[in-house]
Amino acid sequence: MTDATPNPSHVRWNERYATDDYLFGTAPNAFLEAQQPLLRAGQRALAVADGEGRNGTWLAAQGLDVLSVDVSPVALAKAERLAAERGVTLRTAVVDIESFDWGVDAYDVVAAIFIQFAAPPLRSRIFAGMQQALTPGGRLIMQGYRPEQLDYGTGGPPYAENMYTEALLRDAFAGLEIEHLRVHDSEIYEGSGHGGMSALIDLVARKP
Repeated sequence: MTDATPNPSHVRWNERYATDDYLFGTAPNAFLEAQQPLLRAGQRALAVADGEGRNGTWLAAQGLDVLSVDVSPVALAKAERLAAERGVTLRTAVVDIESFDWGVDAYDVVAAIFIQFAAPPLRSRIFAGMQQALTPGGRLIMQGYRPEQLDYGTGGPPYAENMYTEALLRDAFAGLEIEHLRVHDSEIYEGSGHGGMSALIDLVARKP
């Protein structure tokens, strides 16, 4: 269940999610789904800015103990409904990521899929928090847009500085063992929010 009062400054996120449809669909992100062989039942997972829960619910369906966090209580209520429909348990928490307590060595998996609402200063704190939150041996699974995404206009914010590059991710996660880092242009279809050819970057990194 949600456990915090929504921040009035984030009303726009509630408005985006205030529809019967799921903005980014109900299927998991394809890159996250492809990492299924890395997952083990009973692992603790954090789904960052999980919105309507498509990714957190999928992780829970793999047997993981999942905390899905987002700023929007409207989105997380939909996440809870999706989890109930699929017969899985999903813990949710309404959080402002700027003040979120990431914990230390708290999660075996951190999933961060298209969390590109954050400008560089906040992004740096989020990246540090995710690394802090991972247990030794835990993995960060991330997919995001590259700056070239602005030319496609098929999803994501209109801010190049919020996008990722290979150099940026290698530098930000220098303390982790990068197991997979791939730059590619591919078509994705995730609800009405993401659709068409997209400039993507994928990362799997393990905490030593």
